[in-house]
Amino acid sequence: MAATTNLSSVSSSLEKPYSLYNNPSPKPKPKPKPFSLFPKTPQKTSSFSLKSSSSPTHRILFTVSSKNAISDVISAYEPDPDGHSFSSDDDVKPREECGVVGIYGDPEASRLCYLALHALQHRGQEGAGIVSVHENVLQSVTGVGLVSDVFNESKLDKLPGDMAIGHVRYSTAGSSMLKNVQPFVAGYRFGSVGVAHNGNLVNYKALRAMLEENGSIFNTTSDTEAVLHLIAISKARPFILRIVEACEKLEGAYSMVFVTEDKLVAVRDPFGFRPLVMGRRSNGAVVFASETCALDLIEATYEREVYPGEMLVVDKAGVHSLCLLPHPEPKSCIFEHIYFALPNSVVFGRSVYESRRAFGEILATEAPVDCDVVIAVPDSGVVAALGYAAKAGVAFQQGLIRSHYVGRTFIEPSQKIRD
Repeated sequence: MAATTNLSSVSSSLEKPYSLYNNPSPKPKPKPKPFSLFPKTPQKTSSFSLKSSSSPTHRILFTVSSKNAISDVISAYEPDPDGHSFSSDDDVKPREECGVVGIYGDPEASRLCYLALHALQHRGQEGAGIVSVHENVLQSVTGVGLVSDVFNESKLDKLPGDMAIGHVRYSTAGSSMLKNVQPFVAGYRFGSVGVAHNGNLVNYKALRAMLEENGSIFNTTSDTEAVLHLIAISKARPFILRIVEACEKLEGAYSMVFVTEDKLVAVRDPFGFRPLVMGRRSNGAVVFASETCALDLIEATYEREVYPGEMLVVDKAGVHSLCLLPHPEPKSCIFEHIYFALPNSVVFGRSVYESRRAFGEILATEAPVDCDVVIAVPDSGVVAALGYAAKAGVAFQQGLIRSHYVGRTFIEPSQKIRD
């Protein structure tokens, strides 16, 4: 994965957002050619405002009801060649396939977040969490396991409010799974912030070393925690500019959602490595999610992607867009279309189903074989096999049946377990 270039700061104010929507209720109809997975130029759209109330801004407290004690002590460390200490478990390895959700302006935000995380369960099965905002308090419930294992009615009752963010975590090995389950919540001088992150920061070790040398204390082995520390030490005001300053120091892949007492913020790295989309429910609630399948389940209309290098801020005044980072040629991850995403999602502006079917057709053209039937390796290979069978004029048959009570083997923690 290529590192991002140096990032410029924002010079424009939030009072000058560029427009967001042309059509208030567009339907996703991706029609690009098979070989062109990613749109070149973002469209301009027109803005809208939410009819929702917001409490006056003041410093807030946050409460945590969680299996994930973010303040747990890290006990297992080993020095790196430069003398810095990091966890010895596998949690520092890349784990790009997580899922994030953010919802603003719906009284059932946490329950909608729960359903959206269900739709994104294929992106992570190790842990799940939701942070909601109610009466200027950030409340968190996180835990290890599937979404249905972590949450029940009583847990969701602890998450009132019309704003929420959620996260499902890609499985990795190691003893520190519990405390690394997101979203993370942290307090700083002017309030509290919650964050959920999909991606991998390639300069995490350097950032952590710099922060620790300046007095920061880390409670997890997650690269996401470095983002919170960068926000906390920033001298910028308002809060949005703290996120800008933090993102200027990040290199790698990040699609993140933040929540504060009165704002929901979505940010995507300038290369657009990982997907992040925006939608809207019929009541005006704004939804961010890693894939459009999450929007479908909670009856939100897909509006558009969060563009590479873009920050979207949602508050009582509406939705504001800041093109805060330079966005060179997109480097969107092809594996989203090959494996990660569900076939009913629109990722990087293109139907995953159409991509996989095109892959099968291309394979039939470039590597034809004399065969009687075409059999898919379920489930991610089904659509490609359909494309191959159609192009080759050979019958598609089910020869392998997958147990749907077993999780995705690709994201199991070890090769032995995968086998």
